[in-house]
Amino acid sequence: MSNHIMKLAQHIKVRQRVVATAITYMRRVYTRKSMVEFEPRLVAIACLYLASKAEESIVQARNLVFYSKRLYPDEYKYELKDILGMEMRVLEALDYYLVVFHPYRSLSEFLQDAALNDVNMNQFTWGIVNDTYKMDLILVHPPYRIALACIYIASVQREKDITAWLQDLNDDMNLVKNIAMEILDFYENYRTITDEKVSSAFSKLALKP
Repeated sequence: MSNHIMKLAQHIKVRQRVVATAITYMRRVYTRKSMVEFEPRLVAIACLYLASKAEESIVQARNLVFYSKRLYPDEYKYELKDILGMEMRVLEALDYYLVVFHPYRSLSEFLQDAALNDVNMNQFTWGIVNDTYKMDLILVHPPYRIALACIYIASVQREKDITAWLQDLNDDMNLVKNIAMEILDFYENYRTITDEKVSSAFSKLALKP
């Protein structure tokens, strides 16, 4: 469903921060509600719509309906009223708490402080941070520590020695490395998640009473 939100966001042209907020809302919802009770495809769209408002990058709900049907003509059967109705249910599930702190600000500051803010490192590290939203890290770890883990991975991949800089931060590097391992494990396992498996999972949901 994170991929679903990302793909839709590309068509309606919203900022990455809106995408990240939408995915965080969706993950928060499913810590409290079941996928049987809250249909994932509809929740994903409603969260993107809500996030666009929260991040002051508003999109028209009718555009979400249009592109959803265009991208998934055989799967998406919802109309405007369905999105608006689910938006209210999502708000209630979130207890109307819409604040989200992301790793992006810390990431920019850390890269500059570590003298790693060249274009190549910026793009590579931001890409890793974006990928973390396909996991539940944002619900579990402080955003700044997620940023550090992504920088740690990028520095190893690009052979940049930042050992001294990391030590000067006086943060628990074991925790940072554990997050980095979670991210690397995700990359390894993500390859096994095929479209067929996703479709099968949705079919099972649809059969639930």
